[in-house]
Amino acid sequence: MPGRGVRTGIGGLKFPGAGTMSITGSHLIARALKREGIRTVFTLAGDHILPVLDVMEDFDFQFIDGRHEQAVVHMADAWARINNQIGVCMVTTPGHANALPGLVHAMATEAPVLNISGSDKLSHYDRGMMQEIDQVGMAKATCKAAWLVRDPDRLPEYISMAIRTALSGRRGPVHLTIPIDVQEAVVDEESIHLPDPATSRRSGPSVTNRDQVRRAVQLLHHSQRPMVVASNPAGYEDAAAESLQRFLELTRIPLFTEGTARGIVADDHPDCFGFFDLGLNRAAAMIRDADAVLMLGKKFDYSIGYALPPVIAADATVIQVDPAPEQIGRNREAAVGIAGDVAGVVDQLAEEASAHSWPERPWLQTLHARRAEQGEWAERVADPGPPMHPLFVLKRLESVLRPDDVLVFDGGDFCHFAKLYLPARARSWWSLPDLGMLGSAMPTAIAAKASWPNGRVVLITGDGSFGFNGMEFDTAVRHGLEIVTVLGNDSAWGIDRQIQLAAYGRAVATDLLPSRYDLVAEGLGGHGEFVQRPDELEPALERAFGAGRPALVNVLTRRVSSPRGERAIARRKAGD
Repeated sequence: MPGRGVRTGIGGLKFPGAGTMSITGSHLIARALKREGIRTVFTLAGDHILPVLDVMEDFDFQFIDGRHEQAVVHMADAWARINNQIGVCMVTTPGHANALPGLVHAMATEAPVLNISGSDKLSHYDRGMMQEIDQVGMAKATCKAAWLVRDPDRLPEYISMAIRTALSGRRGPVHLTIPIDVQEAVVDEESIHLPDPATSRRSGPSVTNRDQVRRAVQLLHHSQRPMVVASNPAGYEDAAAESLQRFLELTRIPLFTEGTARGIVADDHPDCFGFFDLGLNRAAAMIRDADAVLMLGKKFDYSIGYALPPVIAADATVIQVDPAPEQIGRNREAAVGIAGDVAGVVDQLAEEASAHSWPERPWLQTLHARRAEQGEWAERVADPGPPMHPLFVLKRLESVLRPDDVLVFDGGDFCHFAKLYLPARARSWWSLPDLGMLGSAMPTAIAAKASWPNGRVVLITGDGSFGFNGMEFDTAVRHGLEIVTVLGNDSAWGIDRQIQLAAYGRAVATDLLPSRYDLVAEGLGGHGEFVQRPDELEPALERAFGAGRPALVNVLTRRVSSPRGERAIARRKAGD
């Protein structure tokens, strides 16, 4: 475009408009994001971010625009965790309100998301201006931190500070409100400093107390039934995978993974026992018999009974590693509590473990037996019906999957059966956090496919959960992102309906229709398949994978409780 040449500008980087002496706040936003290595931005356009979007177009950003702001934040959330970098989303003022559920979800997934919202002019604040809401106050309740940027000269500083905050300690989303007049304000290029990411925040692993590391290894060495649980912070850095695998090969201590750490060591590793979910994984439920537990970034929250008996025995040794010091000893005292970067601590644990000779433990065979027992159960119940059992559907799906396929899960019982059955590899297995907010998986699949354009991405969802952000199928079509969606359709809010029937003897407001979601996919420009009989399933899956465009396979499934659902029913009956 005339008048928008590319010259060397601030920090030696090449930017459109550089060297013209006068630039706008929008140019500073674009330059600061570029300097941070950001190339992809998720957005839904609106009045109060139009200036910055227009300028960023000349900086060769990749824009993926969604159909709802919640979904846009989910995309940035997934992008951040998949690529181990900041995920950026931009929305306008009413869109900010729509984005809040996505920010709540990003706090739960611990995704470093930078959410930028526009607003009306600063001079109009507190006068009943157009679309006036307390954006910063609302964001503070859902983010690690939130700021209103008043001075355009300080835009790079605020962006750097926000990203530093998002990446520090336990990661999470941050928010900037940038009014439209701040975006359009003219600034003097020569007076602007762009912070260097290499020097504006911590780099490298944190230094920990070697005596603590030594003590942790000694306690594990003397235990008979140890266990390792790796949660989100163990997945922050790719380096943790190599260190953790070395630690396992030295110690032969069984590992379970969850969240961003899911698959950090693949489930087919002989010492990895899969998903850490006490309701889905019978081997994980054996934590009650462990005499030592190494928690790598796992919070002592409700999902493990707050680390108290009966989930973890009173006399069990608990060793806790966490990037957030305030998590150490929360709900239960730790025999050893190490506050620090999980990847760095695991590396030190592996180094210390190499000085010991580790015994063969019968405990490992006990866990293998529990896993085999669950596999045999899954084979028994996976019957074709009709209607088909969810595990039958998932077995057929597994037969057409490739080892490097990326799997994304969403929903209740159908999703739980999938998480129980399908194994994980690093950054290829994405599920809901314990928050359980439905609707994130279609946006997650979009971010995954944008991250790996040459790979296959499979979304496994229930019919209820698909309804939240199903219109993002249109986003996948518009951006040429060939996602395959396998939808288990039991015409119900399945897990809640099962709980209602068990606890109250009737279902209330939990029935859905056997809707033709495949026709919705076709109407949006994708490929649709409708499967009612077992013999139709595998050919439909093959056609979906070969369609050359986003595809949805709508499979009628049986209404049946997953092991997670059965556990919820048992707890409800027990008054827990």
